[in-house]
Amino acid sequence: MTKSTRTPESINPPIAAKRPVTRSFHGREFVDDYEWLRDKESREVIDYLEAENAYTEAFTSDLKDISEKIFSEIKSRVQETDMSVPTRLNGWWYYSRTQEGKSYGMSCRLRADEGTGLDAWTPPTISDNEPAPGEEVILDANELAEGHDFFSLGAASVSEDGSFLAYSTDVTGDERYTLRVKDLRTGELLGDEIVGIAAGATWIGSEWIFYQKVDEAWRPDSVWRHRVGTDASEDVRVFHEPDESYWVGVGSTRSEKYLLLEASSKITSEVWYLDTSDPTGEFTCVRPREAGVEYDVDHAVISGRDMWMITHNMTGSNFALAMVPVGTFDSVEDLTELVAHRDDVRVEGVDCFAGHLAFGYRRGGIGRVALAILDTSLSDADPAQLPTAEAVKFTEMEFSEELYSAGTSGNPEWDAPVLRYGYGSFTTPSQLWQLEIASGKRVMLKEQKVRGEFDAADYVAKREWVTAADGAQIPVSIVHRADLDVSRPNPTLLYGYGSYESSMDPGFSIARLSLLDRGMVFVIAHVRGGGEMGRAWWEQGRALTKKNTFTDFVDVADFLLEKGWTTREQMVALGGSAGGMLMGVVANIAGDRFAGIQAVVPFVDSLTSMLKPELPLTVVEWDEWGDPYHDPEVYDYMASYSPYENISGEATYPKILAITSLNDTRVLYVEPAKWIAKLRDVVGDKTEPGQFLLKTEMVAGHGGVSGRYERWKQTGFEYAWIAHTAGAVEI
Repeated sequence: MTKSTRTPESINPPIAAKRPVTRSFHGREFVDDYEWLRDKESREVIDYLEAENAYTEAFTSDLKDISEKIFSEIKSRVQETDMSVPTRLNGWWYYSRTQEGKSYGMSCRLRADEGTGLDAWTPPTISDNEPAPGEEVILDANELAEGHDFFSLGAASVSEDGSFLAYSTDVTGDERYTLRVKDLRTGELLGDEIVGIAAGATWIGSEWIFYQKVDEAWRPDSVWRHRVGTDASEDVRVFHEPDESYWVGVGSTRSEKYLLLEASSKITSEVWYLDTSDPTGEFTCVRPREAGVEYDVDHAVISGRDMWMITHNMTGSNFALAMVPVGTFDSVEDLTELVAHRDDVRVEGVDCFAGHLAFGYRRGGIGRVALAILDTSLSDADPAQLPTAEAVKFTEMEFSEELYSAGTSGNPEWDAPVLRYGYGSFTTPSQLWQLEIASGKRVMLKEQKVRGEFDAADYVAKREWVTAADGAQIPVSIVHRADLDVSRPNPTLLYGYGSYESSMDPGFSIARLSLLDRGMVFVIAHVRGGGEMGRAWWEQGRALTKKNTFTDFVDVADFLLEKGWTTREQMVALGGSAGGMLMGVVANIAGDRFAGIQAVVPFVDSLTSMLKPELPLTVVEWDEWGDPYHDPEVYDYMASYSPYENISGEATYPKILAITSLNDTRVLYVEPAKWIAKLRDVVGDKTEPGQFLLKTEMVAGHGGVSGRYERWKQTGFEYAWIAHTAGAVEI
């Protein structure tokens, strides 16, 4: 057999057929040549996606060695056989294990010794490599994943008495789960099986499970009650939300005294509660919904009185914290204010315990935690005497680094005399700490292990502020090796998201070390639309102000170029999902600033999707993007930036790699498929063959492939493309 002499440059790209359909709204028309790619069941569509995969594989074949090397680096740095710190709950220590060579984890438990005081809350010392005496493996995800190309574990919740485990699984990536119940005393599965539901499961006691069902658009629209040992056909719907802009969630308070049900849109919420002593009782609405009013509820005991802790925006957009007796309330005047609204502080919520409260908020672009110690000696207080704000005084927890992330983590027990919190930064591997409430003593329980010759001092992180065109100050995080010569330009990865008031907080990444050690600078542009600087930061980057998200990102790119951090030939942009839409817009308006753009599950056909109420997420997303279906002004605004509709033969485009998943229900594969097809048609491969590439995972969901080894391989591929495109040095 003669060896083929074909090179990638000699391979013709897939050419999608043009089958124009005209979309008409509000007297506006748009001709779409590639809408036929939406038919997921079509053999022609699958063949086209597979042809794109083959084309991408051919044009990235020269990255195979570096891709495999990055995969090996990630694998060599990860402690593959490891376990989490045991967490105490209802007389058991619960923890998870991972084993070298296995893609998924195992959930385990061990009986907790009887005892009081701090000793009872000191986790047992257990070997990473060997099971402890008496250890029970309650769920092995490797066994559940066997025979499936994709696997995702949703719920894994143990009943109050520890007898049953409710768990849910998704084996396609479409985020529709099947719930099952396992008898932990015998190891046998019960006959209970509930199909096609959302991921979660909440117990009341050890007999009742509450869960959510989804409608045809994948929206969790109802809450159901299931009795263990009965057929799913006997389940009772306890709540249904007909408004398609609302999602429904359910969960219990840490005190386990109340079950809370929330119906919420992006900008309005409503909470209902049920006393868990009556699982089949009726839910009571805490406060009826009011457009634009958001509030969250948790249960605390303040001065001996059952109180709701209310996080709300009724006194300002950055929210405030207040309390009110358990029951219902009508207006903000009924509340006792604990933390007032401030323009420079975004109140995020409170974790309630029997003896203390942990308060989360954001200031100066950084998430922070404060603690209030409660007086628990007042259990016999006069029920007619309401507690005052003096009973709750918060003290902020202090940390040494400028850029960090901290938040409560792994605290299921209501009456714990300790508080666990997670801590990490761009240069500090994630840590789990335990704070002794009475003494204030902090003990580090675990730090993420980084194998090999890792030294946090070899890396530095700093914060810059970039002035946007309209004067807004954009926070920018910059991370690189300490020994990198930053007096000259270097290969740079610029990441952005900027939607849903989500904050891109400082966090450590083992995989990122492979880029930093190749001399790359990692930058996050904390653009408007995110939540780093409070609610106003989101308001200035959504709906009819969405373009601020895009121009902020370009302003940061220009800052990096002007200050000599990098050059146009060395900078790559990265974003995923809504951040992928950001990548699509940037490609159209500022592609000349970049050597390459990588867009992961990108929301690049945004206007088309927002005009299809039948699609997953569309109606609930109108509060984020605006409603072009009913509002011509929103239609025109979205049409002016939607990436797919604004591809231009006059623009300068860099290399583009789009990555998607066939079974993604959040951003359908068709969006990047259409985008790449149109880019190739309108622009052509002007720079070089293989300029526009599409990689579709044929068995995966919004989060990509499943299993840690497959994910590391995927990361190896994505980072290899980034490093190569930016011209990063090999090591």
